[in-house]
Amino acid sequence: MYSFILCAVVLIASYFIYGKAIEKLAGTDETKTTPAYKLQDGVDYMPMSKLKTYLVHFLNIAGLGPIFGAIQGALFGPAAFLWITLGTIFIGCVHDFFSGFMSMRNDGSTMPNIISKYLGSTIQKFVAVLIIITGILVASTFATGAADLIASLTKTNTFVWIIIIFIYFFIATILPIDKIIGKIYPVFGALFLVMAILMTGAILLNPGYTIPEFTTQGLYFTDKSIFPYLFVTIACGAISGFHSSQSPIVARCIKNEKDARPVFFGAMVLEGLIALCWAAIAMAFFHGQPQLAVIYGATPSIGVNEMAVTLLGPVGLVLTIIGVVICPITTGDTSLRSSRITMADELDINQEKIISRLKLAIPLFIASFLLTFVDFSLIWRYFAWAQLIIAILVLFTASVYLIKKEKPYIITLLPAIACSLIAFAYILQAPEGLRLPSMIANVLSAVATLIITAIFLKKYKLNKHRDY
Repeated sequence: MYSFILCAVVLIASYFIYGKAIEKLAGTDETKTTPAYKLQDGVDYMPMSKLKTYLVHFLNIAGLGPIFGAIQGALFGPAAFLWITLGTIFIGCVHDFFSGFMSMRNDGSTMPNIISKYLGSTIQKFVAVLIIITGILVASTFATGAADLIASLTKTNTFVWIIIIFIYFFIATILPIDKIIGKIYPVFGALFLVMAILMTGAILLNPGYTIPEFTTQGLYFTDKSIFPYLFVTIACGAISGFHSSQSPIVARCIKNEKDARPVFFGAMVLEGLIALCWAAIAMAFFHGQPQLAVIYGATPSIGVNEMAVTLLGPVGLVLTIIGVVICPITTGDTSLRSSRITMADELDINQEKIISRLKLAIPLFIASFLLTFVDFSLIWRYFAWAQLIIAILVLFTASVYLIKKEKPYIITLLPAIACSLIAFAYILQAPEGLRLPSMIANVLSAVATLIITAIFLKKYKLNKHRDY
């Protein structure tokens, strides 16, 4: 329990200490006119209060990520606490802040355009395709997870609920941001947080449950090594490139640049706390029993329902519906919204008219709907790896931004290097990758990461005054 509490305190403190340092380094300026006012269009660009943008962004990036990923990551034991805490502070928060801040400074542009500006246009289309695919995967994954749980609670067909969820996705994605997202998402964001607090409190106050410490042995019911599998399994609770696809949605609604720290850095800290709580809940609830291992390869929604109902009774059932049904559904529709605006930016299609939004939204929905027939765990792993690639590119982009501003770029470069190492190691040895022996895969990943880092430094650091 002490390890868990220490990690929670460190996460909260990071917002006030490291977050303030990052904000100062970036140079936020409250006198600058933000895109919300500069390009206001009544659809995607629209001023919203700091609290609303914070809760909307939190809900957009959270969904099932910090729940499902953390529960599956709990299989690796208390090491998950360290990854969630350090990953959130030094990688996730840095990534989220700069993705949002750079979007604000570039008229609310989506990540492909920003990456093109700082890293060159060669990889722009690749990033755009990756972000669009990631958005499709997120919607499919979250719709499937929510539908599975609703079906189990109502004893109805999962497919019926998937159809209903996708109808909602379609409506919310094409409507102006203030019609649904701006009105009800802040409420759901707050309820999502309440769920985690009550569940954690129930674990801490019940003497029948014990949250393991870092020294606990024998809590590993998997033959998978901590590196790199833990770092990919717990994605959204520590680092997720998916967040950078959500950042422009809110960057187009922020009133003041000073809101960047609470909205982007702060929302990631809160997501880290949520992931920390769910990892602890899963470890304590299953007492290190083999049931936890079963969750790793299945849809964890049933496990969430079991924990919530057991710990909180009827209240737990209501919170399960909110936390594991409503909240991921809301993340699913904004993931498709981010795919739509990314396509619109790439194809230079104005989105003020609804017919223009429909032309882009319909193909996205068809693709995402078809993916609901694919195995959940497989989609989750591909999503986790794909979003890590996006995070790497965003962090390298932020490094170039800081190099050009003659600011300490090491705070973004080191996370980029760490994520590169994880991404290479995973794809080289994972069952859905090249399946190389772990030793060979790890050595090759280290070599590849060193080569990429050297190329980056040679091109951008040694030529920092070039106009990229």
